[in-house]
Amino acid sequence: MRLQGKNMIVTGGASGIGLATVARCLKEGANVVLSDLAGSDGAARAKALDGQGGRCLFKACDVSSTAQVDALVADAAEELGSVDIVFANAGIGGLADATEYTDADYLRIIDINLNGVFRTARAALRQMYRQGSGSIVNCASILGTLGQSGTAAYSAAKGGVVNMTRTLAIEAAPRGVRVNSIGPGYIDTPLLKDLPDDMRRALIALHPIGRLGRDEEVANAVLFLGSDEASFVTGAYLLVDGGYAAGKS
Repeated sequence: MRLQGKNMIVTGGASGIGLATVARCLKEGANVVLSDLAGSDGAARAKALDGQGGRCLFKACDVSSTAQVDALVADAAEELGSVDIVFANAGIGGLADATEYTDADYLRIIDINLNGVFRTARAALRQMYRQGSGSIVNCASILGTLGQSGTAAYSAAKGGVVNMTRTLAIEAAPRGVRVNSIGPGYIDTPLLKDLPDDMRRALIALHPIGRLGRDEEVANAVLFLGSDEASFVTGAYLLVDGGYAAGKS
C-alpha cells in the first residue's frame, strides 16, 4: 500500500473530489481525517468509509475560521500521532460578471478559496515542521492560469493558490516538507449533473481527450503528490484537465 502508515487530512472531504480522494487514499493504507462543514454529510461518509484500508475520522471545520483550521490540524495530530499529508481542497464556486459582484460575494469566494487554503497550509506547515516531514497538496484549477468570463473572484483565488504554492514550496523545502498544487479541468461531479445537454456538450468539447474528468482521476493525482513516490516534486502545478490548457498556453 502506497500510503501505509501515513496520516492525512482532506478538507472539503464530504463530496466530489474531496470524497474520492478520501476513499482512494484509505485504500492505499492512509488514516484519513475527513473534514467538512458541521452541517455536511461528512460524519456519515467517514463512518461508511472507516476501515476500508485505514481509519477514517470526521472533524468539522470551516476553513474561513483560523481557530477551526488550527484545531483541525492539532486534533488530527493528537488523535493519529502525526499529520503527514494535507489536501487543502475546500472551496466554493460563483459565477457573475465583474460589475455584478458585491463586495461580500467577491470577498467570500476569496476568503474560502484562497485564504482558506493559506490557513490550512499554515497550520499544516507548523505541525510538519515539528515532525521534519510532510506533504501538502493545494487544490487550484485550470482557472489558476487561464481566464474565463464570469469567474473574476474564482480565477483570482485559484491563481493565488498556484503562486502561493510555489512560494510555500521554496520556504518549506529546507524543512523537509513538500508543497504542490493540482489544476483540475471540468470534473463530472454532482455539481454538473443538472446541466442542460448543450452546455454539457460544450464543456466536453473544451477537453481534447473528449470527455469530462472523473473525480477519482483527480484523487489519483493527489495520491501521487502526497506519496513518497513524489519525493523530488515540490512547487509543481499538476494539471488534471484532459488537455484543456494544452492549446491555450
